[in-house]
Amino acid sequence: MNNTPMLPPEKILIIDELVKKKYSNIKGLSIFQNENHVLETYYGRKTKNDKFNVASITKSVISLLIGIAIDKGYIRSVNEKVIDFFPEYKFTDNNVLRNQITIKNLLTMTAPFPFPNMREPLTRLCRQNDWVEYALKIMGSGGRIGTFKYSTSGAHLLSAILTKATKMSAREFANKHLFEPLSIETVPNFPMKFDIDHVFGRKMKGWVSDPLGNNAGGWGLTLTLNEMSKLGQLCLQEGYFNGKQIISKEWLEDSTRQVKNSYGYYGYLWWVRDNKDEYMAVGSGGNIIYINKNKRIVIAIASTIISKPADRQELIDKILSIL
Repeated sequence: MNNTPMLPPEKILIIDELVKKKYSNIKGLSIFQNENHVLETYYGRKTKNDKFNVASITKSVISLLIGIAIDKGYIRSVNEKVIDFFPEYKFTDNNVLRNQITIKNLLTMTAPFPFPNMREPLTRLCRQNDWVEYALKIMGSGGRIGTFKYSTSGAHLLSAILTKATKMSAREFANKHLFEPLSIETVPNFPMKFDIDHVFGRKMKGWVSDPLGNNAGGWGLTLTLNEMSKLGQLCLQEGYFNGKQIISKEWLEDSTRQVKNSYGYYGYLWWVRDNKDEYMAVGSGGNIIYINKNKRIVIAIASTIISKPADRQELIDKILSIL
């Protein structure tokens, strides 16, 4: 990959003015085109060394890790039942759907949970001593299997499944099998404090874990802008990076198949656009890793988290028209 910006100055200026005019919480923007690094720019005194809370982009990282675990034989398939990984938990309620839910249901957000769609009370999860027990207890209630229900608790169970299957935390497994091959800085283990600043806010470091040591499956990872771009390049190159097949092409194809729901199209913890050759990892505040297979483009956007960020899809479409 060429690390020298190659966009003409006039195009760089147009993009820069566009970001400054409407997207004030964007702190970093990186564009790769045809494997060439054509733009990398920062705002608000941020630099290439800064780590960003990428929020729900963590979910797409978990998807990659589940794929690697299946490729390596730690997990047999996406059709394995979730509850089978947790024999230590016994439930005596009448929740008959819990035992039927598969890894695939969690990946596609088609497992029932008892909260309104897109309005999950995450602070309730974080108040628990055992996040896994809580997520398993509520999984299967509040709907039917097959209906889209966006759930961070479900993503957390995928992280716990990784730990059960591989005997490593998601952080350790990622460091060995994903981050190191991509030359992404090793994510160290940080002692956790379970207050808002350390779990969601400005004191977040590394990768948030629950009180029992399972890394948060739905958020909590911090990455540099360049590290976000590398994950996008890995996907664009069908799992191949620096001379090595890190994740199977087949997994990425399965992960980005369009499944329609009321919010758009969703794959295995990836948002897929109307054109199936475009898909994104999306995090709160407008953190984005966008992959365009047809145009060979990767766009990474690092943002501070605000409640109502300006539409990133609109920004991406404008950038595509400029390129």
